[in-house]
Amino acid sequence: MRTRPFLCMLAVILTMLFNDTALAAEGDEARKVEAAAEVLREIMEVPEKGLPESLFHEAYGIAVIPEVIKVGFVVGGRWGRGVVVVRDSSGGWSDPSFVTITGGSVGWQIGAQSTDVILVFKSSKGVEGMTRGKFTLGADAAIAAGPVGRQAEAATDAQLKAEIYSYSRSRGLFAGVSLEGSALQIDDEWNGRFYGRSGITPGEIFTGKAQGVPAVVDKLKDALSR
Repeated sequence: MRTRPFLCMLAVILTMLFNDTALAAEGDEARKVEAAAEVLREIMEVPEKGLPESLFHEAYGIAVIPEVIKVGFVVGGRWGRGVVVVRDSSGGWSDPSFVTITGGSVGWQIGAQSTDVILVFKSSKGVEGMTRGKFTLGADAAIAAGPVGRQAEAATDAQLKAEIYSYSRSRGLFAGVSLEGSALQIDDEWNGRFYGRSGITPGEIFTGKAQGVPAVVDKLKDALSR
């Protein structure tokens, strides 16, 4: 008979632990969305050294990956998690889907650094590639280091004919960067936790079918709309 109170107490403790873990996860995801919004705000505040306005306004999608960690000792690698949004039917921005980036490089290098990465998708090809599975930059879609500043696009990459443009910001400096060979992948686990439904697809997120969208998403959309 004593086992029943013990089992009830155990169930309560496990429920509390589960809820605490869920709240912590939700906090991680919300902080990532907020960090992405902050990266956009800081970059767009300096238009002379940021994304060219024409490139941004013509973009089909934007990926913002704060604090990508790059480490190396001869053979290097990078990893990060961020969000990707696309244009919606009204010309605004969709809710964000979480995405990861991984990559490696070979050459003389040592140490570690953290950079913010922004990817500008000029067409739907790259985003649709991600939704179907792992997507490799440069192999599955042409990518180039993005031009910087209001006037830069006029003299860069034959009038911007690449499908994806990549940027990084490290120690306050913003510049185009080559990310060929890096892999992008939708993070289904974080999407499920953030939107409260396991199995939610990027297509549902991008078309506004997610329910109970956290309020922090408004901060990201506000930064994008500026």
